[in-house]
Amino acid sequence: MILNDVIWIKTHPQPNFRGGRFTNAHETLLWACKIEGAKYTFNHHAMKALNDDLQMRSDWLLPICTGHERVKVNGKKAHSTQKPEALLYRVILAASSPGDVVLDPFFGSGTTGVIARKLGRRWIGIERDPAYVKLAQERIDAIVDQPIDPTMLDVRDRRWREPRIPFGALLENGLLRSGQILYFRRDRDKWALIKPDGHLKVGGFEGSIHMAGRHLMGGSPCNGWDNWYYEDEQGELRAIDELRERLRGT
Repeated sequence: MILNDVIWIKTHPQPNFRGGRFTNAHETLLWACKIEGAKYTFNHHAMKALNDDLQMRSDWLLPICTGHERVKVNGKKAHSTQKPEALLYRVILAASSPGDVVLDPFFGSGTTGVIARKLGRRWIGIERDPAYVKLAQERIDAIVDQPIDPTMLDVRDRRWREPRIPFGALLENGLLRSGQILYFRRDRDKWALIKPDGHLKVGGFEGSIHMAGRHLMGGSPCNGWDNWYYEDEQGELRAIDELRERLRGT
């Protein structure tokens, strides 16, 4: 099932000197999963961070492989279609996690293996040309592994990295109690009562911490963990997410 078709728009593409057709200034990447409904990795927040905190679009403006990055043998290009590292960096970071295996059945000059190693992924490369195999191996062997905490390479959204804890677990573990008041966005005029099943009751409305927050926001999306507060022993309002973190640490 195709999830996205991504257009790599090449800056400074190679011109078509014959003038018989348009200059090839883009390539199409297909992002797909095996079947509809199958699980797949997409590091949305990492892509957003790479794009100055704006959601990344499917048109990628990236340069072709030039300069010091271009591998040459006897002054000539070692591979005619060597892909830029920036392109593979984005692809691998977007769709895999540290320790995953990245398969490239047309390994060529080995750029996939180079970036996979830098990002803490394992890789398998398939290439029929012995000269390219040698070239790729030399490039990958030349990488000096940096001493880095492996967790630093994990860019998955926090909710995927950490164990899921339902709101009801705060009641079961005595961190909150039935009938206790929660306050929305630190506003003591906007409050809800906790029911024994973990639902919140806001006036005549009843639902989860997320649904109750959405109700107070007029239907806008709401992450209840970030918006509901409880009153501690000193009378200060504290985010319920702190209680969830306390449970994760036990």
